[in-house]
Amino acid sequence: MTTATHHEETLGFQTEVKQLLHLMIHSLYSNREIFLRELISNGADACDKLRYAALDNDALYEGDSELRIEIEHDAEAGTVTVRDNGVGMSRDEVIENLGTIARSGTAEFLQQLSGEQQKDARLIGQFGVGFYSSFIVADEVTVRTRKAGSDKSEGVEWRSKGEGEFTVADVERETHGTEIVLHLKEDAQEFADDFRLKSLVRKYSDHIEVPVRMPRVEKARDEDGNEIEGSETVTWETVNEATALWVRPKGEISDDEYKAFYKHVAHDFADPLTWSHNKVEGKLEYTSLLYVPGRAPFDLYERDGARGVKLYVQRVFIMDDAEQFLPLYLRFIKGVLDSRDLSLNVSRELLQKDPQVDKIKSALTKRALDMLKKLAKDKEAYQTFWNTFGSVLKEGPAEDFANREKIAGLLRFSTTHTDSATQDQSLADYVERMQEGQQKIYYIVADGFNAAKSSPHLEIFRKKGIEVLLLSDRIDEWLMSHLHEYDGKAFVDVAKGELDLGEIEGEEEKQAQEETAKAKEDLVKRVKEALGDEVQEVKVTHRLTDSPACVVLPEHEMGFQMRRIMEAAGQKLPEVKPILELNPEHALVGRLEGAEGDAFGDLARVLLDQAIIAEGGHLDDPAAYVKRLNALLSA
Repeated sequence: MTTATHHEETLGFQTEVKQLLHLMIHSLYSNREIFLRELISNGADACDKLRYAALDNDALYEGDSELRIEIEHDAEAGTVTVRDNGVGMSRDEVIENLGTIARSGTAEFLQQLSGEQQKDARLIGQFGVGFYSSFIVADEVTVRTRKAGSDKSEGVEWRSKGEGEFTVADVERETHGTEIVLHLKEDAQEFADDFRLKSLVRKYSDHIEVPVRMPRVEKARDEDGNEIEGSETVTWETVNEATALWVRPKGEISDDEYKAFYKHVAHDFADPLTWSHNKVEGKLEYTSLLYVPGRAPFDLYERDGARGVKLYVQRVFIMDDAEQFLPLYLRFIKGVLDSRDLSLNVSRELLQKDPQVDKIKSALTKRALDMLKKLAKDKEAYQTFWNTFGSVLKEGPAEDFANREKIAGLLRFSTTHTDSATQDQSLADYVERMQEGQQKIYYIVADGFNAAKSSPHLEIFRKKGIEVLLLSDRIDEWLMSHLHEYDGKAFVDVAKGELDLGEIEGEEEKQAQEETAKAKEDLVKRVKEALGDEVQEVKVTHRLTDSPACVVLPEHEMGFQMRRIMEAAGQKLPEVKPILELNPEHALVGRLEGAEGDAFGDLARVLLDQAIIAEGGHLDDPAAYVKRLNALLSA
């Protein structure tokens, strides 16, 4: 029961909320029935939180420990009411939770909105809708709530038409929990119907562990079977399964039920790509239900953002984002963990000290990687996963030494085999295509796919038909610094150190290379003298077929791409002088060999500058390069 209000104030929505509400109302018409799923999910979360808080303070139940969600409708008034007896909210929490979007990624989300309804509806699903979905079907929403354990006079009423402002008032409220009254729009009156509401509960929220109840009105009848006026009795009927889905046997759960539960856990519109449901018994006892989403949340790349599974202990909710049970590179995984081996009063601090956590984390990580390996058998589905989460999975080899080989098997790359920018080739594919005598996996890192594909360093590899991985993501050089081998075969950066093709090159080739190097010793010496400290070394090369020169870094030095990323982040790095390699068969090198004086020095510097540019490097003095080039062209 709620009595008269006082201390009433009208406040404006946060700017992002105004934009989101406008978009909801205009873009989600075809998905409007999801409002009930969202409100029931929020009610279930509130009940879970009260159950957990009451472990330490049973008085919070206020004599009503039968947690539930109730749905009523009034067809004449055109209203639908959803209430729970969960933890409830204080006045400050109401203003914070219902007046702002306290979620990272909001700005990026709003920047991507286009005004195209179909596209924007997908974006909203990616962002999550929650309470604001009420305004899809209602032109006015009233929320009455009181935090469990607070005085009856500390109730709060929140009202809004979703048009830019809301009103908050203090009220007296007998019961704890939250009641939401939706004043339905004219074209949404269909939802003020008993059958329609029940069907939506069973469609979207059957798996919710908290009972969802609806009133059933029965009338007494006389001897002739006629209803007796004024004899109505109301009983409450539970309309959902009300059993924690993850504790049910896998064989009894349909795919549709698994998908519906994912949408509850992740607050997502889209179906998951796959899932893994597993019960472990023995020294450790726990049940896990893990999902791979079909799309990424907007805060995926915010490593400090909320992540992790919902944690339960013996079906008692403990926390929403228990990040301790999966490594950071698997932060996209959603789901539930229910353990018997953790205490009911665990906190984030206690979890960090519990040895059982490390054992469960190791097992869940293996389970998640096995789930991805199984998904990889469906090439199209896995490509969807990789396009969405591939860059995050690439963090794995550096963070998880024990599973480095497994993670490597899940990585996908562009390669010279297809010359496609699509990263769809596995290391197993590469190894299967390796030439006879090839013992290494070759790769190149560049700023972009086209830069990688066109690098002079690939010329000898194309000539000999040797496949090279083309890496162009910002994380790739860091990835390869931690990924040293796969299937016993070492990774080699073709732009660093000495080029060694092993048994692919015959003895005659190697002998011819040595003879050429000896014949060009005088040229190499002259170029080194002309360039001085600009280069570490000058040598002739056999890695080029079309280009006159290239620069090579020492084997263990940081590459050009990583240096630029580090420098952009404000890191001071020691200067590294490149090695200049000359193609003795190229006409420009022949011209260099015949040049004298200043012309020799200018041409040597032009070849060096061109090689640096081709590698994606930056010149210290671009104007000087242009001047030298113009002089040579006009000579």
